[in-house]
Amino acid sequence: MSNSGQVCKRCVMDTTDRQIKFDSSGFCNHCTEYLQLVSKDATASISLSESLQGIIAQIKGSGKGNEYDCIIGISGGVDSTYLAYLVVEEYGLRPLAIHLDNGWNSKLAVKNIQNILRKLSIDLRTHVINWEEFKSLQKAYFAASVIDIEAITDHAINATLYQEAKANNVKYILKGFNNVTEKIMPKSWTFNKNDLVNIKDINKRFGTVALETYPSLGTQRLKYFEKKCQIQTIFPYNYADFDKDAAKKVIMEKLGWADYGGKHYESVFTRFYQGYILPRKFNVDKRKAHYSNLICAGSMTREEAVSELQSPPYKDELAREDYEYVIKKLEYTEEEFEGILDAPVKSHFDYKTDLKSKIYKKYISPTNPLVSLIKKIKN
Repeated sequence: MSNSGQVCKRCVMDTTDRQIKFDSSGFCNHCTEYLQLVSKDATASISLSESLQGIIAQIKGSGKGNEYDCIIGISGGVDSTYLAYLVVEEYGLRPLAIHLDNGWNSKLAVKNIQNILRKLSIDLRTHVINWEEFKSLQKAYFAASVIDIEAITDHAINATLYQEAKANNVKYILKGFNNVTEKIMPKSWTFNKNDLVNIKDINKRFGTVALETYPSLGTQRLKYFEKKCQIQTIFPYNYADFDKDAAKKVIMEKLGWADYGGKHYESVFTRFYQGYILPRKFNVDKRKAHYSNLICAGSMTREEAVSELQSPPYKDELAREDYEYVIKKLEYTEEEFEGILDAPVKSHFDYKTDLKSKIYKKYISPTNPLVSLIKKIKN
């Protein structure tokens, strides 16, 4: 836990999050907010469970006469795999699985996806992004020196899910996000995934290829899908207890799923981004947030987390292998890439952003945490 400054006494979040706050007991705002949220969820657990059953009934009703009654994303990771299992085996739904191939799938991810869909008899549609466009966009983000390089993948995934929902007359998208294992994540470590203005401006300034086929969403398009098309996004894990270790055991036994050894490591680029780029360039180790979630959930002790953080995110041999693979695939020389990693860090707000637009301010929910950012910009 080097370069960490003050560390929370309850979890392992620290001042590498520039916006972190500590109370008089030395507890940070992240774990305090987490425990408050989980406490509310526990109190409402019965009603939440009943709500989920009601939602499942609505999904089945809305899908009558259609080939599919819901859309799910599939990456081959734990969250999306277990969700696919629940959707079919527990909920009795008829999903269409969508996979976005951005050119960085690991071989194990491909194998996992094939096993999952074959054993659950789920139809799959894979959207392959134009590699020249996506490569240009990734390199543009490197040149922009902003932290959330993965935003462009998340944006494309969301755009594809909504597009497929509309094309198939499906009103529900189910996602594997959950508060228990993902609530803690500093805003300073990520950015708004739906900010198409930011994406376009960065690509305009630094990209070399026009984004002609890249799946895009943005505030207006999202409003159209949610309001006009009445497409809803549901997070089933937030309606019931979610135990990631138990979920892993289920999908290993039932679906032959193989572990990647890290969160979201089904993607070679994500593995390299989280394990090498973030710590090296941005002094960010996302394991601190992941472990803090597990500590608060009672799935990991603080001592175990501290011990784990003494080791690098992944082995040196694999890091070097990924390093060479990434720079070759993105067509960088080692000297060019080292220059990128050593360049001064910039904020996403150094570029155009949807957070400043009147459309965004009108559409965004008052309870969304991004509202606080909008107020700061306005002031």
